[in-house]
Amino acid sequence: MATKMTGNNVPSGEDKVTKLKVTMVAWDRYDTTVITAVNNFLLKVWNSITGQLLHTLSGHDDEVFVLEAHPFDQRIILSAGHDGNIFIWDLDRGTKIRNYFNMIEGQGHGAVFDCKFSPDGNHFACTDSHGHLLLFGFGCSKYYEKIPDQMFFHTDYRPLIRDANNYVLDEQTQQAPHLMPPPFLVDVDGNPHPTKFQRLVPGRENCKDEQLIPQLGYVANGMLFPKLNVK
Repeated sequence: MATKMTGNNVPSGEDKVTKLKVTMVAWDRYDTTVITAVNNFLLKVWNSITGQLLHTLSGHDDEVFVLEAHPFDQRIILSAGHDGNIFIWDLDRGTKIRNYFNMIEGQGHGAVFDCKFSPDGNHFACTDSHGHLLLFGFGCSKYYEKIPDQMFFHTDYRPLIRDANNYVLDEQTQQAPHLMPPPFLVDVDGNPHPTKFQRLVPGRENCKDEQLIPQLGYVANGMLFPKLNVK
């Protein structure tokens, strides 16, 4: 990350204080440049063949663990980090195109943990430290505004166990998680959402209405949970 004179093996005072580390690496769509995120919050763009440093990109205020290349435009890359910032960069010019800040009302900002572009490059989705899914793209958001704010799978926080062969099982059903039926969508208290939302779950798109209404049971603490005897 820094240039040193040949033969100078004595660490500088700055090196003793701050050890620079790479937190994430990504290549552009056609592998002509390599982008590294450093723990001093800078991004560095390198020529992948010569190793020449092309650009240093600044803007983040905390460590960056997300670098996502555009699916077909080699000039574009996305970065996101624990500072709640999401940047779209132009790698050719070494400039910022857009910046989004993940501010959560009453809670400060949410660290961004992961981002992915859609295959056509017109949208991207991010997840944050507060369990939110953030969707960005062209067009109108009216369809998304009809979706409940709180959407969880009823199995999201269910405990897992291991059997005699050390395989993972769902504690309640004694089934392997990947063999369980599609889960139901519930709110933060475990209450099921209406049937029109249950059809959003992969595997439930063509279910009859009665198959989209879970039978509710109770656990020792009095909380509701959907039973999984509906197929």
